[in-house]
Amino acid sequence: MPEGRTDSWLVRTQKVVSYEVRVRDGVFDLDSTDLLEVGSTAGNRFRRFVVLDQNVDLLHGDRIRAYFEHQAVDCEIMIVSADETVKEFDTAARIVEKLDAFGIARRHEPVIVIGGGVLMDIVGLAASLYRRGTPFVRVPTTLIGLVDAGVGVKTGVNFNGHKNRLGTYAPADLTLLDRSFLSTVDRRHIANGLAEILKIALIKDLSLFVLLERWGSVLLAEKFQGATPAGEAAAVEVLRAATHGMLEELQPNLWEANLERSVDYGHTFSPTVEMRALPSLLHGEAVCVDMALTTVLAYQRKLVSEADLHRIFAVMRALELPTWHPLLDPVVLSEALEDTVRHRDGQQRLPLPVGIGVVTFVNDVTPRELAAAVSLQRQISWGTGSARATV
Repeated sequence: MPEGRTDSWLVRTQKVVSYEVRVRDGVFDLDSTDLLEVGSTAGNRFRRFVVLDQNVDLLHGDRIRAYFEHQAVDCEIMIVSADETVKEFDTAARIVEKLDAFGIARRHEPVIVIGGGVLMDIVGLAASLYRRGTPFVRVPTTLIGLVDAGVGVKTGVNFNGHKNRLGTYAPADLTLLDRSFLSTVDRRHIANGLAEILKIALIKDLSLFVLLERWGSVLLAEKFQGATPAGEAAAVEVLRAATHGMLEELQPNLWEANLERSVDYGHTFSPTVEMRALPSLLHGEAVCVDMALTTVLAYQRKLVSEADLHRIFAVMRALELPTWHPLLDPVVLSEALEDTVRHRDGQQRLPLPVGIGVVTFVNDVTPRELAAAVSLQRQISWGTGSARATV
C-alpha cells in the first residue's frame, strides 16, 4: 500500500471454489458412506439437518430413515411440498427457521437436500443465506435434477411473478447422482428431464442427439433403469454425456461473467411462458417449446436445414415433449424477449442452433421474425404443412 495518508482503498481477493458431482447408485444402501463424507462429527456424533421432498418421503422415506438410523446419524428431517407454485421466499424462510431451531454447526454439519430441482433450488438459497453460507449436499431424485438443477451452482426462488428472480451462486459441496430414484418418477417427469438433455445435444453434442434419436423412447419407457441390456448401455451413456456436457459449459463461467451462455438455449422465452402457464406446464416442457421456436428461427435464417428441422421436431415428439403452446403469441413473446434483454445486460444474446450440435448468438431478432416463426412452428406442430410449403 502507498505510504502516507490515503482516502481510498482497493481490495482484491480470490476464493477457490470446487465441488464434486458423483455418480453413485444406491446412495441409501445401508453400507453406503458417500452421503457422510462431507462434514464431520461433533463430539463423536453425526448431526444432519435433512430437507426431504414430500413425494419422495411417501415413496422412499422408510428407506431413507433406516439409512440414517443404521449410520447412527442424529438428524431432523423436514418434509417440504415443493413445486413451482410454492417456489417462493416464504418456503425458504420456513426452512431457515427449522434450520435455526435445529442449531446446526454450519462449518461441519452440512444440510442435506433430497428431492427435485425445485427443492434443491430453494434449499440451496436457504443454505447460502443462513449465516452467510452453510455447506449443503444434494441428492436429486428427478431426471431434471440429475442433469440440470443438481450440477450447477445457481439457487433461486420465484418472485413478483418472475422465475428465479431472487437467487445466489452457491455450489453444493457434493451432489450424488443416483438414477434408481427415477424408477418411481412418472413418465411425464422423465420426459421433462429429457428436454434438458436434448438441450445439451442440440447446442454441443451431435452424438448425444443421435443417442436420443435412437434410444429416447426406450429411455422414456424404461425410466433409465436398464430393463434391457441395450437400455442400460444407453442410460449410462446418455446420463454421462449430458452431465459432462453441462459441466463443461458451466465450469469456465460459473458466475456468468460472460452472458453469452450456450446453456441458455431454450431459456429465452420459456421463463415467461412457464410462469404464465403455471401449473400446467413443467419446466422442461416450457424449455422444449422455446427450443422448438428457436429451431424454427434458426431455420428461417438458414442456420438449420429443413431435414434437420424436422429431425429435431421428430425427436421432441418421440420424447413426448410439447412443441407448441397457446401462450406463444406475439405480445407474450415480445414481453418475454424484453425481460430477457434486461437480464442479459441490454442485449438479446439469443442462442440459436447451427445444424445440430453447434450454437451461435444473435442480437437482432425482430417482432416480425418472431411472428413468422411462431406461425410456422404451429403448423409443424399441428402437422398442417411442411416447412418448405409455408416459408
